[in-house]
Amino acid sequence: MCLHIAEASCHPSDKDNGRIRNLLVQYGAIPCCTMVWLSTAQSAQSSVGTKLNMVYEVGELFELGIQLSYLLILLGLLGAGTFFVIRQVLVRRELDLSAKELQEQVRSGDASATEYFELGAVMLRRKFYPAAIKYLQQAIEKWDRDEQDLAQVYNALGVSYKRDNKLDKAIQQFEKAVELQPGYVIAWNNLGDAYELKKDLKLALKAFEEVLLFDPNNKVARPRVDDLRQRANMYKGVPIKSEKI
Repeated sequence: MCLHIAEASCHPSDKDNGRIRNLLVQYGAIPCCTMVWLSTAQSAQSSVGTKLNMVYEVGELFELGIQLSYLLILLGLLGAGTFFVIRQVLVRRELDLSAKELQEQVRSGDASATEYFELGAVMLRRKFYPAAIKYLQQAIEKWDRDEQDLAQVYNALGVSYKRDNKLDKAIQQFEKAVELQPGYVIAWNNLGDAYELKKDLKLALKAFEEVLLFDPNNKVARPRVDDLRQRANMYKGVPIKSEKI
């Protein structure tokens, strides 16, 4: 009879299944143990379905957690980038204001050697190297304070020359700085860096070794000394450029 109706109606519902089983049990068509087995099978099927749903939900929560983590990382990077940009803008504005005030002081003719030095340092930070060199030279000419403090001006002038790709003049300023202040490790590091840029490995090594005499754990000089010693060993028997050794 099932052949003469729609296909969907050929499959009895769960309710019909229950009624059929009850009738079969009543009339002895199936034993009670078989009925128990069928009930157990239904319970097991229901339990498996519940576990699968739980696994699916846990998977969704895990995926959501990963997406939230990526979102938080992205927001963190955007926040850090924004902070960096704002900080750079504020620093630039502060430097511009400082330069303007100091330039007005210089134009008035009342600027001291210290103010020339400060203006030169501002120009150096703004990467206006010719202007920095000009004001730092004027600071040296007008200097009337302690000579050890003057070493800082020579060091700044050396940095300005080095960044303007004038290594010979930069080396002269760094040497003057360490002459005035022998324990000036920043100037020694700068001197070693300048010599290394000139490919003068011996004098570069000597400058960095000088740093370690005053500061044995200096984070700039320590790795440079090890590297230069290794490179110097590679050139044993080969003349290494040096004008002073």
